[in-house]
Amino acid sequence: MTAIVPALPVLLVAALGLAPGVPATGSAPGAPGVDQQYLPADKSGLLTSRTRVSKVWATVQREGGLGEIFYPTIGGPSARSLTFVVTARGGIAKAAVRTEQLDGLRFRQTYDGSGWRLTADYTTDPARSAVLVDLSFAAPRGHQLFAVYDPALGNTRAGDSGRTSGGALLATDGAVSSALVGSFTATSSGFAGVSDGLTDLRDGRMDWRYSSAAAGNLVQTAALRGRHSTLALGFAGSAAAALTTARRSLRDGFGSVARSYAYGWKRYLAGLSAPPRVLRGPAQRQLYRTSAMVLAASEDKTHPGAYVAAPASPWAFGTDDPSGPYHLVWSRDLYQIATGLIAAGDRAGAGRALDFLFDVQQKEDGSFPQNSQVDGTPVWGGLQLDEVALPIVLAYQLGRGDTWPGVKRAADFLAGYPGAPFTPQERWENQSGYSPNTIATAVAGLVCAAALARSHGDPAASRRYLATADSWRDRVKAWTVTSTGPYSARPYFLRLTKDGNPDAGTTYSIGDSGPVDVDQRRVVDPGFLDLVRLGILSPSDPDVVNTLAVVDAQLGVATPRGFFWHRASFDGFGEQLDGSQWEYDEPPGSLVSRGRAWPLLSGERGEYEIAAGDLRAAASRLAAMTRTTGPGGMLPEQVWDHTPPAGQGRFEPGTPTFSATPLAWTHAQYLRLARDLAEGRVVEQPAVVADRYLGHNRPAR
Repeated sequence: MTAIVPALPVLLVAALGLAPGVPATGSAPGAPGVDQQYLPADKSGLLTSRTRVSKVWATVQREGGLGEIFYPTIGGPSARSLTFVVTARGGIAKAAVRTEQLDGLRFRQTYDGSGWRLTADYTTDPARSAVLVDLSFAAPRGHQLFAVYDPALGNTRAGDSGRTSGGALLATDGAVSSALVGSFTATSSGFAGVSDGLTDLRDGRMDWRYSSAAAGNLVQTAALRGRHSTLALGFAGSAAAALTTARRSLRDGFGSVARSYAYGWKRYLAGLSAPPRVLRGPAQRQLYRTSAMVLAASEDKTHPGAYVAAPASPWAFGTDDPSGPYHLVWSRDLYQIATGLIAAGDRAGAGRALDFLFDVQQKEDGSFPQNSQVDGTPVWGGLQLDEVALPIVLAYQLGRGDTWPGVKRAADFLAGYPGAPFTPQERWENQSGYSPNTIATAVAGLVCAAALARSHGDPAASRRYLATADSWRDRVKAWTVTSTGPYSARPYFLRLTKDGNPDAGTTYSIGDSGPVDVDQRRVVDPGFLDLVRLGILSPSDPDVVNTLAVVDAQLGVATPRGFFWHRASFDGFGEQLDGSQWEYDEPPGSLVSRGRAWPLLSGERGEYEIAAGDLRAAASRLAAMTRTTGPGGMLPEQVWDHTPPAGQGRFEPGTPTFSATPLAWTHAQYLRLARDLAEGRVVEQPAVVADRYLGHNRPAR
């Protein structure tokens, strides 16, 4: 088993004043310990029950054990990890770890070492906020199994105090506590990198048995009794309540709890639409079901409709304390998730998302925050016009006329925003300008708002919205299609223009370590396809067709697992060339990091191909997305391309990077593409938009 252990002085034991062979007891030394960032974001699983009383979520680590455990909301972790260590022959034994998905969103990991095997089954308790782990350990004499628990209570890694009480390991930080219960032969609470279990066990022995640790970067360790054991990790507002929670789950037994957990997910799946018949083979059918469950599991249980982007913190975001942006609610991602839920047949879940958007997240001026906490509190201060438009489209798609007051505020904001459709930020967050993607969403949003305005007896608003939408639709090419760019002699869409003059060589800095002073005519992305998907331009539009060839040449990545696309030219949002993480504030123009390929863009291309009538090509996109899953069947944000370190070791092109996995948007896109294939049309496309711009009733110009 791989364990990351901070470097320590050779004479640490002597420095702590410990006599050889004598267990150290009392209060742990070395406060506050070393702050360690959250674990790698390429999760192999996500667990939570279908009940709202159980407010706990757990992630499964590719390297073994549980990663971040969320409580009391999915908006922030209360544990950094719960991992397992086997010692033998004077050290920590290594093992290969295999993850498999069981019934529902339940997972099993098998550790195969030299002459030994450990099997860990995971579940959460539907009746309470607890995680259970069932462990079966087969090993010769001299091997010992330990559990190492790293709390991060209340969404902060520091400030946790711990102690042993009644054989259980208790931890507290303010209003949040945890209790780890099992059959233990020894326990200890220490500080990360100084007096914690991973440091102690490096010599193969548990020499430190500290009964308590003051507030700091707490790590708790337990030596497990026997070859079969069950652990329960309970959470509550106090240590006493957390201990009661854990003990009750343990008393109910792993088998009973796991069956109840699985039954909840079985009932959820039974309430969805039947999986499309176009799904080919067990892998696609399983991923379809998994995608629906991942979306459902991404919803907070205290704040219905608050679906987070991902249960992970990739790269430098793992240093954030409290945790960072992937644990927030983004209007754009929420739209993607809701349309994925609609495709799967969970209209109730999509409806809760819409309620959250208009009842909780929307601002007084009608706009939506760049992102928010699960309770709706805005976090980042950016404005993205697509995030204002897409909730309107969702309201129309769900036929929710009751949201008209919020829709009107959003539409009025869009139509009246100074300089619109120029957006302060487009969908990739780091650029302003005239974006074909943003303009597509804004046009669709205003046309959908006009339909709702007519049904609510406001013809003046309807006319105003349609006039604005028609004007932007008529000018989208003038703002974003170049005839003088270097990639083609024929016109093609740009990612965006800074000045609304696509034939000008206006320059800007890409960001994320990308080059500076880049001619805007050299920057493309696939986001223009929203003009087709939302019914604004025909799939046979010559500028659309030509841009496909440009994007394929500039951003396409052929891998053994399928063909994928980068999200934009010169993108630097991804791992560095040696595989190390993307960092905040990388020097402009340094080119130290590279954005990799995004599977969700394969789904968007597939939707275009369906609109163009090429179902066979669209089916190949679904197959390619299926092949990008990680060990536990989770879909990633990005996959490796052919840029270093791709091709070295585990960095196989077409497989998940260390980006956010599972990404809810990717799973939503998978569901949508599968449903679109089954219907032979783009189900997400608002009929009122397509009728206006592509149908027989298109107004004369």
